[in-house]
Amino acid sequence: MQSVTVYHYDAFSLQPNEGNPAGIVLEADHLSDQTMQEIAFKIGFNETAFHLSSKKADLRLRYFTPGHEMNLCGHATVATLYALKSRGLLGDKSELTIETNAGILPIQIEEKNDDYFITLKHAAPQFREFIGSPEELTKSIGLKPKDISEDLPIMYGSTGTWTLLVPIRSLSSFSKMKPNNQAFPSIFKEIPNASLHAFCMETFDQEADMHARHFSSPYSGTIEDAVTGTASGVMAAYYQKFMNPNKKEAIKLVIEQGYEIGKNGRVYVSATPDTHGDVTIKMSGQAVYVNTFEIKLIEKIK
Repeated sequence: MQSVTVYHYDAFSLQPNEGNPAGIVLEADHLSDQTMQEIAFKIGFNETAFHLSSKKADLRLRYFTPGHEMNLCGHATVATLYALKSRGLLGDKSELTIETNAGILPIQIEEKNDDYFITLKHAAPQFREFIGSPEELTKSIGLKPKDISEDLPIMYGSTGTWTLLVPIRSLSSFSKMKPNNQAFPSIFKEIPNASLHAFCMETFDQEADMHARHFSSPYSGTIEDAVTGTASGVMAAYYQKFMNPNKKEAIKLVIEQGYEIGKNGRVYVSATPDTHGDVTIKMSGQAVYVNTFEIKLIEKIK
């Protein structure tokens, strides 16, 4: 039986065991898809990132939940790039590209106060209308239709990974949420494997602009994502498209997430429209090292 070294970093926080945990496996080219999935399952975090070489970009990242591979994961990207930079594996590079299943994406690394700030440009935002039952939707997260804001649309959104964006009327509703992820596919008929991202404009922190909770697709093998980079990115696109469509300058938002499960974190996002009607989405954050451990493998590594 062989083992693989895993680095645990928490993204979107400067405090260990807050923010969103990510498992990171460096130099993983020798691992098969089956082995990567086995490792992610044994770790049990919402996502584990595998760092590989690339012929198309500076490096390649693959992301696995305990249940399946994801095209893109924001918090695991921030954590992995932070780990690579802080361990001296990127040299003096401050701009680079990463190959993901969502495309080739540019990364910026800024040094601030002897620490690193990672910025990821997301894929172009996409939206699809939700035409399901609001009653069934709210029941699946332990709420009632009256808890949904009537001023904003419920929409599927993606900047690399599809999620259902659900506007909530009041911050007090978030502590009442009890997700039944197994019900999601029957309700999300348009995109059955989507996750759910509930948000509101009321916040605990006066310096934050939006509050959110993120509930995983049942296929991922997890229930809730503590602080979500990809969903925060598409939330910036949602804000620009549905809440402030006439603003021509960049919109910058601070997203707070994780309060209800003791994983308080912050994601910094921006949406910048151009003269052609396209929008550039960027997501930024920091990370913190927690520990290193070994995963024993059943499958023999080649």
